[in-house]
Amino acid sequence: MGLNLTILGCDGSYPGPEGACSGYLVRGGGVTLWLDAGSGTMANLQRHVGLTDVDAVVLSHEHPDHWTDLEAFFVACAYVIGRSGVPVYAPAGLERLTHENTVPAFDWCTVASGDAVRIGGLDLSFSRTDHGPETLAVRVDGGGRSLGYSADSGPGWSLAELGTGLHLALCEATYLRDSEGKAHHMSARQAGLSGRAAAVERLVLTHRWPTVPAEAAWNEGSEAFGAEVTIAELHREYEV
Repeated sequence: MGLNLTILGCDGSYPGPEGACSGYLVRGGGVTLWLDAGSGTMANLQRHVGLTDVDAVVLSHEHPDHWTDLEAFFVACAYVIGRSGVPVYAPAGLERLTHENTVPAFDWCTVASGDAVRIGGLDLSFSRTDHGPETLAVRVDGGGRSLGYSADSGPGWSLAELGTGLHLALCEATYLRDSEGKAHHMSARQAGLSGRAAAVERLVLTHRWPTVPAEAAWNEGSEAFGAEVTIAELHREYEV
């Protein structure tokens, strides 16, 4: 297996009915990564892998819809399944937001824009986006395939910052064109333009507000991208 992506949560900012916030399962290179851990994603993760199968957690930034299920994962690791030293890669300062001292269950590893780390057979690199707190987009390379994840960003950052040759990119598309500038995020149109500028092979739109119709986001994103985009759906799997 080269590189596999599973959607654990794709709602933007808050979960809609039966939804979950940002979270993705990345498997390849002999490892399993939990990329962002928004509310609802831990329950969904367990439909695909066991909690003991998670080799590392990667968090993009400190906004709650991207990390708070880490609290439940800590409880499971510390008191139920007896795990320690699970690597958690995150921007500086996120660890202080947890309610308890999560060491030794977690081994916190600070990452910043421009950093590169290797986890098993996967290479990860980070780029700071156009968002409020320090927010890191992630590129994952493994098995000859490349995955990009925008995390949260306004239009002042582009997927092109992750480099060329992205076979699949997850890009936030929080709302539609008529709401551009409403918050520090991208519309489906802006996400499509970002994917087009980066010459992404396949573009998957994620982090859509539950009130935004999927069909409208698909139409707007596809027109800007110049090809059909995909709207992220819970539990959908992709071979990168």
